[in-house]
This record gives sequence, structure tokens and C-alpha cells, in this order.
Amino acid sequence: MKMDYREHERLKSIELIHNTDLFGRAKSGRIIKYKGRDYPKDEIILDGINNIYEPIRNDVLEYFVKNDISFWHTPRASEPRYKPTGHTLSSQVCCINHLFPIRHDEKTVLSIAKLFCPGIKEIFPIPTDKYLPGYIQFESVTDKDYLHELQTTRGSNCTSVDALIYGKHDNGKKYIIPIEWKYTEYYDNQDKSVEDRKGEVKGVEGKGKERLKRYSDLINNSLYLKDLTDYRNSVYFFEPFYQLMRQTLWAEQMIKHSDSETIKAADYIHIYIIPSMNVKLLEKIYKPSRKSMEDIWIDCLKHTEKYKIIDPINLLKTLDNKEYGGLIEYLNKRYWEK
Repeated sequence: MKMDYREHERLKSIELIHNTDLFGRAKSGRIIKYKGRDYPKDEIILDGINNIYEPIRNDVLEYFVKNDISFWHTPRASEPRYKPTGHTLSSQVCCINHLFPIRHDEKTVLSIAKLFCPGIKEIFPIPTDKYLPGYIQFESVTDKDYLHELQTTRGSNCTSVDALIYGKHDNGKKYIIPIEWKYTEYYDNQDKSVEDRKGEVKGVEGKGKERLKRYSDLINNSLYLKDLTDYRNSVYFFEPFYQLMRQTLWAEQMIKHSDSETIKAADYIHIYIIPSMNVKLLEKIYKPSRKSMEDIWIDCLKHTEKYKIIDPINLLKTLDNKEYGGLIEYLNKRYWEK
């Protein structure tokens, strides 16, 4: 039986931790308690800073701290919000390791933008980063809460995008290019429209009802998402489509409120970065539409050209080997080698 992609990457990470200096000879094996038993997780390194590509470690920490951005954490939610997770399969860390080293390189970032929107002729430093602004932003949020989520905290507790590029098209429009980064993730068939709150009597569906209240009218009035007669049990409330739905609404509201938002945009292209080997995400047959991920999401869009999927290797295929040889070697060993 062929090993699944997540397990392949987990075993590869353990091998790299113990037999290379890719993680700075970091120690691993955090103990996770589950049902009263201890489980060592050899793919989790004890000091998360070693999870970041060595030449950018200090800049990444400064960027997250001074722009007040939370790192994703598992399994210890109590860890400091400005400390990178030690989980080597983190998609947030994967995104940072690929894109942070190039974020000040205007030519390279422009070439990436053109992969998805050839008409982009210019890109801008993103002004909502108060510290170290560059041509790529991480954990982007809107200035105001348009999705009824009660807060806009970068990196936690609201809809955000992993990375953002901001530029101008040759038609005169300013574009945002929100980027969602996936690594080894895949999803079950949990229906978020019928979920109970913690401690709630089973079947009350308090959490699900709140989600339906937040997003249903926004979908009904969307220029980009197809509306449905009933959203309970609908495709929009199953992952990964729940996230795709919210990020599409996020981009739409950013555009709709461009007069008051710091980032002034008139259009968007939504980018999904997924390794082609992650077939559990890409090729799974999802409820309730019984199709693969890309086919389902295309069916949800009024303008299908707004959504693009790409493998991370192809995203960075234009990197100059002379300038980025060290980065390419690192990414190849850690992420790209089969």
C-alpha cells in the first residue's frame, strides 16, 4: 500500500532533524498527552525558531512581533503567540520558509504575480505592515470587521489569508492576490453549519447557527459566490470550502470598502498553494457534491478565473539560482524532494 503524503513528509522531517543541520541540530520528541497516555511526537522540535529557514529567523521574529501577528500553535495553545510552532508539518511555517526570503525582491514577486495575472505590471509594498513592509504580507486581515467575526486579529480568531500581494494591472485596476498555503492538510466531512458549542446540549447547533447567521447574507449578496436556497448542510460549510468561502468574502469586502480600507483594490485573484502529492486534499470525493476539491470549488464561483491552484515548486520556478541557491537547496531538501 502506497504511503500517504502526510506520513511521507512526517518521516522525512524526522530523518532531516536527526541526520542534517537543516533544523540547527534541534531536539525533537515533544510529549503529547492523549487519554492519559504520553505520545512522543518526533516531528515536533522543541524550539520552534529552528523550524524557520536559518537566514531569515531573526527577521521573521521581528516581523511577527512588531506587526502584532500570532504564530499558529499545536499542540500547546498556551505557548507565546510570537513563537513559531515546532511542528515541522506546519503550513504557516512552510509558507514563511518559501515566501519570506523573497518579500523585498520586487522583480521576483512581480514574476510570481504574473503567473496568475499576466496583466499585472507593478506591485506595491503593503502599507498595513507597520514594520518591515515588503511586497508580500503575511497573515493579512481587513482594517475593519466585515464578516461579523467581532475582531480582525492577524493570525488568529478571524478570517485572514496566509500571504498577500498587492499590485496594479495594465487595465488601471489595483489587484489584491490573496494566497492560501496548504502543506499536508486534509479534511474529514465535518459539517460546520450544524456544530454544537462546547458544553452545549447535543443538537442545539449553536456554533453552526452563528456561522450561518454570519455568512449567509454575505454569500447571497456576493458578486463572486453562487447563492443557494439553504446553507445548512451546504458545501460552503465543509472544509476546505468553508475556508475558501470566507476568504472569497474577505477579498470581496476588501474591494467593496476600498474607499475606507488602507489597501485600495478593485479586483482580486485567489491563489491556493497545494503540493500535487497531497492527493488526500486534492482528489478526495467530498460531501455533499461528490466531486474533487477543485471541481467543487469551481462550481461555487460565478467567475472561475478568480481561483488558481499551483504546486509550490512551480510557484518559485523563476527564482534566480545565483541569488537564491541556498534557499532553493533548503526548500528542495525539506519540502520538494519526493
